[in-house]
Amino acid sequence: MPSNVFRSARPRAGLLIALVFALLSAVGCGGSLDVIRINSSEKKPNNVWVFFTVENDEEPVGGLEAESFKIYEDGQLVSPFESKQVILNPDVAAVMYTMLLLDMSGSVTESGEVDSLADAAQMFSERVGQSQKVGVYAFDGSEDITPIVQFTEAQGSVEGGIERLRSYKAKDPSTNLHGAVVKGLEELREALAKDKRPLKFGTLVVFSDGTDRAARVTREEMLEVLDKPEYEHYDLFAVGVGAEMNESDLGDVGREGTEMATDRGKVQESFDRVAERIEAHMKRFYLLSYCTPARNGRHVVRIEANDPEERSGSLEYEFDANKFGPPPECNPDRPPDFDLDNVDLPQENPEEGVTE
Repeated sequence: MPSNVFRSARPRAGLLIALVFALLSAVGCGGSLDVIRINSSEKKPNNVWVFFTVENDEEPVGGLEAESFKIYEDGQLVSPFESKQVILNPDVAAVMYTMLLLDMSGSVTESGEVDSLADAAQMFSERVGQSQKVGVYAFDGSEDITPIVQFTEAQGSVEGGIERLRSYKAKDPSTNLHGAVVKGLEELREALAKDKRPLKFGTLVVFSDGTDRAARVTREEMLEVLDKPEYEHYDLFAVGVGAEMNESDLGDVGREGTEMATDRGKVQESFDRVAERIEAHMKRFYLLSYCTPARNGRHVVRIEANDPEERSGSLEYEFDANKFGPPPECNPDRPPDFDLDNVDLPQENPEEGVTE
């Protein structure tokens, strides 16, 4: 009997030890953040700018202040009083456009639910349009997509444009879903190219109630376009409704997220959840500006992010401080002058939360 008790106690003791170590590990480490450099620049007298994103397990981390970041140069902490570090509004260097691409094929326009779709599009445009440019386009079975609201239009024009959706008549009642996604990305890219700000981010939100029937562009051709380098960092969401739309078709388009409405009356709720995701994604961007104490030579800078939940992560890169130093005095509020050739979205190190 004692021997049996001894044998059963050993695994319990081992389990207890494992639990203790797990708890100690959890207490000692709040987790890691993925800090990914997008672009950086430096300029005389001694300004340094770093544009990056902060995420936790692919979820955006927003709301961090300048005090949430520590700056190291060549392994030495730079005093925040000396660096005068600030977080600038990303709008000074980055532009963000969202295209809402709506299925207006015969199955939608003849469903009697166009008004609810127009209401959802209006709500979405108003919400997302508070922080970025929004364009609304329609597609049916035709080869091209139809502009309903251009990216350059004022808010009043947006409302008027969406009102036209209520009386929209499909030119071709079929559904050219694959072709519309390709055309939508092309149109979105062209619109972004007209903005003079150096950093450009696009989001495509596609609504459809059915699979591709027109077969103008195959699924494989669409996926090939989605994999092109110029669209690698675009965000794509998809909203589906109706029995004909299946989740696999929706997932082909919405690589950042999908929403399946159980019925047409739930479309606005789905749009609202996508709008919430887009707002959260925008909050992951940070533009850190500081005045470096370096006056010459090349230096390795490390930006360490720390959030209120005691999670941390960092990025590293090298910059040149050749002939730096006042006069004039460094102004950290000065907007950056990014080099487009210096854009970089590398893979983060999942073990250390450090971007190489």
